[in-house]
Amino acid sequence: MAALGKSMRCAGQPLLPVIQTWDLDPRRWVRALRRSPVKVVLPSGQVVERKRAPEKQPSKTASEDRLHQQRQKQPPQVSPSQTPSTWEETGLRYDKAYPGDKRLSSVMTIVKSRPFRDKQGKILLEGRRLIADALKAGAVPKVFFFSRLEYIKELPVDKLKGVSLIKVKFEDIKDWSDLVTPQGILGIFAKPDHVTMTYPKTQLQHSLPLFLICDNLRDPGNLGTILRSAAGAGCSKVLLTKGCVDPWEPKVLRAGMGAHFQVPVINNLEWGTVPDYLPPDTRVYVADNCGLYARAQQSNKASDHGWVCDRRFLKFHKYEEGAEEDLETAARKGWLPELEVQSYDVNWAEPPAAVVVGGETHGVSLESLQLAESTGGKRLLIPVVPGVDSLNSAMAASILLFEGKRQLRLQVERLSRAAGADGHRGSPV
Repeated sequence: MAALGKSMRCAGQPLLPVIQTWDLDPRRWVRALRRSPVKVVLPSGQVVERKRAPEKQPSKTASEDRLHQQRQKQPPQVSPSQTPSTWEETGLRYDKAYPGDKRLSSVMTIVKSRPFRDKQGKILLEGRRLIADALKAGAVPKVFFFSRLEYIKELPVDKLKGVSLIKVKFEDIKDWSDLVTPQGILGIFAKPDHVTMTYPKTQLQHSLPLFLICDNLRDPGNLGTILRSAAGAGCSKVLLTKGCVDPWEPKVLRAGMGAHFQVPVINNLEWGTVPDYLPPDTRVYVADNCGLYARAQQSNKASDHGWVCDRRFLKFHKYEEGAEEDLETAARKGWLPELEVQSYDVNWAEPPAAVVVGGETHGVSLESLQLAESTGGKRLLIPVVPGVDSLNSAMAASILLFEGKRQLRLQVERLSRAAGADGHRGSPV
């Protein structure tokens, strides 16, 4: 009986599943797309015709196909204004430094060794601004070390051709750098030659017949600051005699803030060759660092305090400091050139003019005094309050250079007014 009941229940069930109204979507019954239209017959008997696919466009002719293929093969026309200018389009390549790379050790050698810089003729520049100024002035780069590719992309592309580009870790650059916050790029350049350098046009337009001679400047920070002041005042040239610190030392470069590439700097000169780098009839003036030389000249006793400042002028002779009779003999025999002393703000900047600035420790040399005497120059006194030590060399140089600039400008204005007055007198009424 149980089996009969079960078969009766199965017989009562429909043979086909009940189709709900939401199952009547004809798309559910399409098994595949065919090229020809098909008819879909639903279980309910409803017939749904599939819409025809849109007719294809007539195929192109053979000539049109050939023309289209030729256009694809031809390279696109590029206008001159759209020539490749980005770093990637130029095809530049760079290397990655590996541990123990010998190229990296050369950086520290250049930084710390002046003989190596002089022998190899190479210098090291650090920072994007300083490197950009050097490239703009025509300095020749050899190798760039950088930690990020963006630092290289900021530089002119045409200046990077043929230059070795080496990507290193920032930690390595930080170990080499003297900066508190390294900028992530170092460049090794050929030592610039002032003859082949291209200085800014604005600098050349404002150049004055004013020259600076550095004598026994040993402090890198002072020399860098002096070069910066010389560029700001519009000096035509800066001459460095033997005994000065190397102007291409990193500390000097850092203090100079790009002045090395704005004004010609000629270093390591013998005093006998200094006049060769000055225009004819140049008068040489010597900065009086101590301001006591005039009183020492007028004193009858060499033991007066004025001699304390001027004993350093005799360091090239046999006389020792503290030997008063030797100092008196030197003054009597004319070892010290007799130069007139005048205040720095009195007219002295007759073009062309040159100013000698000495170091704070050794002062100016005897050769500088002799050169000033032979050219009819004087000693320029910057008066200070009694009891105050002598001025910093960089400060004294800045005062004299900008005072000379002021005097030269006033002379030009007076000549212009005089020329204008002559023109008015000569013109008909």
